[in-house]
Amino acid sequence: MNRIELTRIPFIKNALKSRYPQLAVFIVMLIGYIFAILAGLIGTPVGSHNFSIVFVWIAWWAILILVAVPFFGRGWCAVCPIPLPGEWLQRGAALSPPDKRPKWLNLRVPKMFRNIWLQNISFLLLALFSSVLLTTPNITGIVLAAMLFAAIGLSTVFERRAFCRYLCPVGGFIGLYSQTAPIELRIKDKQVCVTCEGKPCYNGSSAGYGCPWDVFPGGLTKNTYCGLCMECIRTCPHDNIAVNLRPFSADLAKPSTRMDEAFKAFIMLGSAIIYAGVLLGPWGAFKDAAYNVSSNSWFIYAIVFLAIIFVILPGLFMLGILNKKNTLPLKQRFASLSTALIPLGLMFWVAFSLSFVLTNASYILAALSDPLGLGWNLFGTAHAAWQPMFTSILAPAQTLALVGGLIWSARTAQKAAGEVKVSPIPVIIYCFIATSLMLWLLL
Repeated sequence: MNRIELTRIPFIKNALKSRYPQLAVFIVMLIGYIFAILAGLIGTPVGSHNFSIVFVWIAWWAILILVAVPFFGRGWCAVCPIPLPGEWLQRGAALSPPDKRPKWLNLRVPKMFRNIWLQNISFLLLALFSSVLLTTPNITGIVLAAMLFAAIGLSTVFERRAFCRYLCPVGGFIGLYSQTAPIELRIKDKQVCVTCEGKPCYNGSSAGYGCPWDVFPGGLTKNTYCGLCMECIRTCPHDNIAVNLRPFSADLAKPSTRMDEAFKAFIMLGSAIIYAGVLLGPWGAFKDAAYNVSSNSWFIYAIVFLAIIFVILPGLFMLGILNKKNTLPLKQRFASLSTALIPLGLMFWVAFSLSFVLTNASYILAALSDPLGLGWNLFGTAHAAWQPMFTSILAPAQTLALVGGLIWSARTAQKAAGEVKVSPIPVIIYCFIATSLMLWLLL
């Protein structure tokens, strides 16, 4: 399949170049986000009847993992409300181009933090406390508010979207898995970018803002760090930037060589396996340890969690790819071959989320009518009975996702192994064992 330029269609091009459709979605999302914070802080403490729990961890999560990331990549980042207030303060404007003089400190993020290690850490922090986060509304409200204020604070100190680019726990894994999506933003003609004066797509102009993600569109080769904000489409004076429809996982043809991205793949893979065991497994002691935060058993759980992600999973992977005859550094082989885990990890999350979401989706109807748990019945669904949905197709759908992910990763492993001149068989065996474990946990 060749790439198809979607921005050749006048309706799509005009919609993306105009700020108003995106602004309308932004405002709706921001209102919903603020309401989720308030619901978490002042609503019912019963998680299954609180808007913040039901709409963030069930409805939003289902849309994100099952639809947005697999098919639109960074599409959620294009409408995410978290950076908005900080960005408006930073620019001193909501729609019109910013003044030449920065409104705040506008510092450059230190070089040592210009990677996704902080995103890896922030995701792990949420993951370690996820059992409480998923069931306790006021904790969810506090976390949502903390993310909003962190984005505002960083926008007043650093240039562009520092929170989104380097700290957001959600942005890290969306960026990783966006490489598999069939949507991309790329330049049309590299030579046009080479000769373009002023590079307004990166630096901004009277037509719009410089790239909020600190990315030069002319150098884009993968989706990981492009937030699809569309500012470059609005500022490019040569109409040289397009949104394309492409084959799935096109970015994975060229493996990454970055260790922060490699470990993100292990973090996401390991977290999906652990979540399947904790939230869906039959082991009561395991559940109690995860839920009893600050207890001795929880500290043991946290140590095991981190050991699985940082020692066991990458250690076994590294043992599989050891080859004394290969002159390429082990670190480079490790980073490149870990690319094969990206499709597998995404399908692990799809399979896990199908169980979690379909089991709890009926709570959405009740929360719609009574979002704060105050006895309202706005739409007549406040007393809708809980029942799992689509139980007859759940196991086949999960099996299809996991087996499909294994095949997808095997093909990716072949390509990655070709780049570093090693056999893909150890990586394929590793993926097979991980998939078998996930099948056992879910089914």
